[in-house]
Amino acid sequence: MAEPQMKDDQSVETKSNRFKNGLNWLWSDYSVVIAFIIIFIAASLMSPRFLDINNLMNILMQVSIIGIIALGMTVVMLSGGIDLSVGSVLALVGVLTVTALNATGSVVLAVLSALIAGPLIGLLNGLMIAKGRIAAFIATLGMMAGARSIALYIADGGSISGEVQSFSLISNSELGIVDYPIIIFLIMTAFVYVLMHKTRFGRYVYAIGSNEKSARLSAINVEKMKLSIYSLAGLMVSVAAIIETSRLNSISSSSSGQLYELDAIAAVIIGGTRMTGGRGKIIGTFFGVLILGILNNMMNLMNVSTHLQGFVKGLIIIIAVVFQKRE
Repeated sequence: MAEPQMKDDQSVETKSNRFKNGLNWLWSDYSVVIAFIIIFIAASLMSPRFLDINNLMNILMQVSIIGIIALGMTVVMLSGGIDLSVGSVLALVGVLTVTALNATGSVVLAVLSALIAGPLIGLLNGLMIAKGRIAAFIATLGMMAGARSIALYIADGGSISGEVQSFSLISNSELGIVDYPIIIFLIMTAFVYVLMHKTRFGRYVYAIGSNEKSARLSAINVEKMKLSIYSLAGLMVSVAAIIETSRLNSISSSSSGQLYELDAIAAVIIGGTRMTGGRGKIIGTFFGVLILGILNNMMNLMNVSTHLQGFVKGLIIIIAVVFQKRE
């Protein structure tokens, strides 16, 4: 009689282990989605205005710029790097875009100039890191100061306004009830998702972030990959700069892009990407951006002091890192 009882105990234990493993897998892979659902429900209960369709569209509109930058930051951080220059580069690209717009009178040429400038600056970051062997933190910190300084010089320390009004249609047009910046954000998310999860490029990025030495031994051209990674981040900044500049048809060389790098890094970390690289998902960053947007929106709806909003962001980042370490 003891043997059947033992088999029953083993069966129960096996089912219990499967259940625990299932929960661990669910939390490990989809914790940010679960957190998003919880925060979304809490926000809808705390304020009846939250679920208003205009408010929800406003949240998506507000996070579109940071969201696009965060996509590029995710790729950089997955490779084990970091880019602190994105805010300053956005300001510089914006200044160059408006300058080109006013000089040529062509929206197409202005957009092309932005799409060229960002990746070139990203390529310069990549060259310093890959060829110059400078730590990513130091290289991009230097670029942050340099790009902001050049933007201030070109704009004479102030703002530049566009003289072609049709340029503002990029950010101020709608498809139904959905603003163009939201659509661009969704398209960029899909593009980077496919790039990172369905192509060789993405597999190489994960390999470099997991173990750069092993990646080299696997015949991966790490230097070339880093050039591509930082150029891609620059391209994402260019797209964000176009949206930011066209929103008001102007750009401020001093204030535009301020602290965008911190918001982008926060979204990436909340989304589950590790600072050390090699682990994370684009979809995680997408929900991380939405979580930040909802939190900002809720604090505004509840009239939380703007001086305390940074504290809440910092607390959320710390909590996210703590949970990553427990996995």
